[in-house]
Amino acid sequence: TKISRQLSPELRQQLEVEIVKNADLFAWSSVDMPRIDADFICHRLAIHKEAKPVAQRKRKVGGERREAILTKSQKLLSVGFIREVRYTTWLANVVLVKKSSGKWCMCVDYTDLNKACPKDSYPLPSIDRLVDGASGHALLSFLDAYSGYNQIMMYPPDEVHTSFITDHANYCYWVMPFGLKNAGATYQRLMDKVFHQQIGRNMEVYVDDMVVKTTSAIDHATDLAEMFT
Repeated sequence: TKISRQLSPELRQQLEVEIVKNADLFAWSSVDMPRIDADFICHRLAIHKEAKPVAQRKRKVGGERREAILTKSQKLLSVGFIREVRYTTWLANVVLVKKSSGKWCMCVDYTDLNKACPKDSYPLPSIDRLVDGASGHALLSFLDAYSGYNQIMMYPPDEVHTSFITDHANYCYWVMPFGLKNAGATYQRLMDKVFHQQIGRNMEVYVDDMVVKTTSAIDHATDLAEMFT
């Protein structure tokens, strides 16, 4: 959390007090991250009835990548994001992408599964509208949802369709993973439901990125408090 040094000491203190008061809402690891009640929203795949399941052939991976997949899979297991699965008709390969930091980012190749799912045409906000909506305000606070997609549960009958293959076992997701065709639409729908009374007034949202905006700087702590509530 960073607060601009250009703010007055009084205003900085107001913001610090509000942030500390709501410290329990900040996640520093996946363990701290709450799950959204599935009765409120969950992710459904809606696979076409005529679609034929595809079990991808396992791709060969080198030693470093194999260890990275094992490490990432064990971490996902430990935080309850995935579970082992034995019988599945849909099966996808893991894809590893090396970050600029040198660490590996693990994704799943859901190309075949995505082709079998219809597009969710839920409207995402226009970038131009978001920029216009945030301009002309005295203060802006930018927030990012920690591992936001993984806060949404999969619809239980669809969990097994997210299965992926590793050298050690096959797993499927309890939570909505990155890479699914309509994940962004599901997350935007969630945010619109949660913040519908604030969006356009003192807040703008694009999927898992949020901006709290205030016309008068002195009211910014109040607007943050409303968002936290």
